[in-house]
Amino acid sequence: MSGASKDRLNVFPSRMALTSMKLRLKGAQKGYSLLKKKSDALTLRFRQILAKIIENKTLMGEVMKEASFSLAEARFSAGDITPLVLENVDKAKVKVRAKKDNVAGVQLPLFECYYDGGDSYLLTGLSRGGQQVHRCKEVYYKAIKLLVELASLQTAFIVLDEAIKVTNRRVNAIEHVILPRIENTIRYITTELDETEREEFFRLKKIQEKKRIAKEKQKLQNESEGIKTVSHNYEASELEPAGPSIFEGTNDEDMVV
Repeated sequence: MSGASKDRLNVFPSRMALTSMKLRLKGAQKGYSLLKKKSDALTLRFRQILAKIIENKTLMGEVMKEASFSLAEARFSAGDITPLVLENVDKAKVKVRAKKDNVAGVQLPLFECYYDGGDSYLLTGLSRGGQQVHRCKEVYYKAIKLLVELASLQTAFIVLDEAIKVTNRRVNAIEHVILPRIENTIRYITTELDETEREEFFRLKKIQEKKRIAKEKQKLQNESEGIKTVSHNYEASELEPAGPSIFEGTNDEDMVV
């Protein structure tokens, strides 16, 4: 009995408590439905991000290999361009800005790579190797964009993974703990109310039966008392002398002289 009481809420079985439990059950079912939809949406986005991460990582190897070859070509054509690049670096030209994407109430950070300012390397390699230097710059910019996108996907992947775990824990808690407990409470209240109604019905039947028996006893008692009264009056009338008849002559005195 103690184990069964742990599977339900400790409430007093009444009509008001039954109505309250039904409202709580409806709210829990609605919350379960919404959380389930949220979990499905997050899982779908999680799989899409995972597919993009695999694609970008596969592409990253090709891009970095191309960037390394282009750098080797630029150095072979224009010589060592490292001092020239360091001299022209005054501030970052390639910048990253952060945005947010809302997926079923979960804020996902997004990083976007963009080019800020003019090109300060237009005259680089003017004497020789300018085409290779320009191509090397484009390939490395592509690699940076891909790295930023991969970092954005990895961050969103981690955030989504944590959000899915939390949402699934809530869904499981509602499905396996809250809903069964409320349903058991509703069954308990319904059973107790039905038992109370049966007891009340039985009590009313017993009261009606006792009233009927008492009424019959009173009726029999009244009937027996009525018979005795009639017989007693009859015997008394036999013992009393009969009065004079109005048709027989009497010797009454005159009232007027």
